Amino acid sequence: MSIGNPYISPELYEYILATSLREDDLGRDLREVTARLPESNMQISPDQGQFMGMLVKLMDATRIIEVGVFTGYSSLCMARAMRDEGTLVACDISVEYTDVARRYWARAGVVDRIDLRIGPAIETLDGLIREGRAGEFDLAFIDADKGNYPGYYERCLSLLRSGGLMILDNILWSGRVVDPADTGRQTSILRDLSAYVGRDSRVVDTTLLPVADGLLMARKA
Repeated sequence: MSIGNPYISPELYEYILATSLREDDLGRDLREVTARLPESNMQISPDQGQFMGMLVKLMDATRIIEVGVFTGYSSLCMARAMRDEGTLVACDISVEYTDVARRYWARAGVVDRIDLRIGPAIETLDGLIREGRAGEFDLAFIDADKGNYPGYYERCLSLLRSGGLMILDNILWSGRVVDPADTGRQTSILRDLSAYVGRDSRVVDTTLLPVADGLLMARKA
């Protein structure tokens, strides 16, 4: 099973997976289980998961924040790439979906690396800041409700250390961000946030990659 990329042909995407994907049976099984769920479209693609795992290894990230867990494929990829002493704070509101995630984290032997916090992510992130953890985290991955992206961005930026990396998913929004006829709230929020991050002096490097549905990456000054 594969999840396509809307910006390249299905044939080229299958070629990418065939030549570069190193997914094991556990990851494939989780994706196949997730594909049978009503909101399976929230699942990240395997090439995106592999890319994020590589970033964790390149950065030697040991403190990660994830906003939006779903069934845990992205957190599985990142946690498996961390050193044993690493910790990933995973924020989500769904017990049902994160119960799936917990089973696969346990099977992968990384459940002890993941601090799952159930509740509104804004409240969880504010709690981390109150705990004095601002400037502590190496990497933040945001893939949740788009209406709260600006709030997630601000809080995660506070929590990142200098040189830490932020990754925001679905920034191209299936191409709707360049459709002038689309004036919907979520589309407008993603457009405005992309422009804001591009000129934010608190980040020193930014790039927007057409990986999956668009990954906006920003490195904190």
